Amino acid sequence: MASFQLKDRFDQFERWILANPNPPEKWPWTWLYKTGRSLYALIRDVLSGQLTLHAMSLVYTTLLSIVPLLALSFSVLKALGVHQRMEPFLFQFFEPMGPQGMEVAERILGFVDNMKVGVLGSVGLALLVYTVISLVQKIERSFNMIWRVPEMRSLAQRFSNYLSVIMVGPLLMVSAIGVTASVFSSELVQRVMDIEPFGSLIVMVSRFTPFFLVVAAFTFVYVFIPNTRVKLRYAFVAGVLAGVSWQAAGMLFASFVAGSARYAAIYSGFAVGIILLIWTYLNWMILLLGASLAFYMQNPGSVAKRRNVQLAPELQERVALALVWLVARPFSRGEPAPQQESLEQALRVPGEVTRDISDKLIRSGILSLAGPHGDQLVPGRALDLITIDAVLAAVRKDEDRVVDRLPANALPPEIQAKAGSGDQTSFAQLLLDQPREPAATKR
Repeated sequence: MASFQLKDRFDQFERWILANPNPPEKWPWTWLYKTGRSLYALIRDVLSGQLTLHAMSLVYTTLLSIVPLLALSFSVLKALGVHQRMEPFLFQFFEPMGPQGMEVAERILGFVDNMKVGVLGSVGLALLVYTVISLVQKIERSFNMIWRVPEMRSLAQRFSNYLSVIMVGPLLMVSAIGVTASVFSSELVQRVMDIEPFGSLIVMVSRFTPFFLVVAAFTFVYVFIPNTRVKLRYAFVAGVLAGVSWQAAGMLFASFVAGSARYAAIYSGFAVGIILLIWTYLNWMILLLGASLAFYMQNPGSVAKRRNVQLAPELQERVALALVWLVARPFSRGEPAPQQESLEQALRVPGEVTRDISDKLIRSGILSLAGPHGDQLVPGRALDLITIDAVLAAVRKDEDRVVDRLPANALPPEIQAKAGSGDQTSFAQLLLDQPREPAATKR
C-alpha cells in the first residue's frame, strides 16, 4: 500500500514538473520549478546511460592522448620558456590521488620533456596532431550529443579551431597567471593590503584564484566546444557549479584514496592505474553534467520524460498549427518576425520537435526563413492561401514516400475513403461488410 502511495506521489510530482500548463511565475517558486526540472533531466540522463557511456569513452581516449596533447600544448610555452607555470595545474589535477598521483604527474611531464616535437618528422608530427584532434573531436561529439546538434564542425574548422585553442589556450592561461601575480605584487595592492578588512579580502581572493581559473576554463569549454551558440550566462552558471563539484569531488576522492590501502594490497601495482581511471572518469562526468545543465537552462522546453521525445501525430499537428499562428499573427500586424528560438521557448516543447516541424513547413512553402541571420520565420505565401488543412497536410505528408511501399491489398478502399473523415465505423462492421471468399478460392 505504501509503495502505491509513493508511486502516486512521484507521478504527481512528475506531471507537475513535465506537464504543468501554468508554471509558477513568482520568485522563489520559479527558481525552484526550474531547478527541479533541470535536476530531473540530469538524473534521467545519468540513469539512461548516455552520459556514462560518453564519459567512459573519453577516459579511454584521454589515456591515449594525454601525452601528445600536453606535448603539443607545451611546445609553444617551451619556446617562450614559461612552461613551468603550467605544471602546477597538472599537479593540481592529480593531487586528489595522493602521492601516487604526484608520481603519475611527474612521469607524464617526463614523457613530455623527452618528446621533441621538432625532431618527430613529418609523419610523426602528423600522427601527433591527429591524436590530439581525435581527442577534441570526441569531446565535441559528446557535447553535440548533449546539445542535440546533428552535425559536427567541418574538417577545416576542426584543424583551425582545435589547434588554435590547444596552442594558444595555455599561453593565455599563463598570461592570466602572470597578470594576476603582477597585480597582487604591485605597490598599490600592497598598500591596500595594510588596510583592514581589504587585506584579508585580497588574501582570500588570491587563495581562490586557482578556483576562478578552473571556472573560467569550464566556462570556455562549454561555450567553445559545442557546434552551436551557447549563451555566456548559462555557460558561466554551469562552469561555477562544475568548478564547485570538481573541488568537492577532489576532496572526497582524496579521502577515498587515503583509506584505500586494501585496494593497493589487492591490486598491487595495478592500483595506481585503477585509481587514475576512476578519477579521470569522475572528471569527465562532472564536465558532461555541467554541459547538460547549461543545455537545459538555455532550452527549458527540452525537459521531457524521455530524452528523445516521440513525435506523436497529435504533438506534430498541434505544434504545427501553433507555429503558423505565432508567425502569422505578428506578420498581419506589421510587427517584427519572431525568431525560431523564441518560438521554441514560448511553446515549451523540445527544440528538436519544433525544428523538425518547422523544417517540414518550410519545405512545403507554408513558412519561410528571413532576417539578417536567417533565424526568423515569416509566412511563405499569402495568409489567405494558408489554411488549417494545408498545415495539417504538410505535417502528415510522407516526404520519404515510404507509404508507397505498402501492398495494394494491405488497405481496403473503403477504409482509405473513410480515413480522416471522422467516420465512427468499427473494424467489426467493416469485416462484416466484406464479402466472404468461396471455400474453393481459399484452397
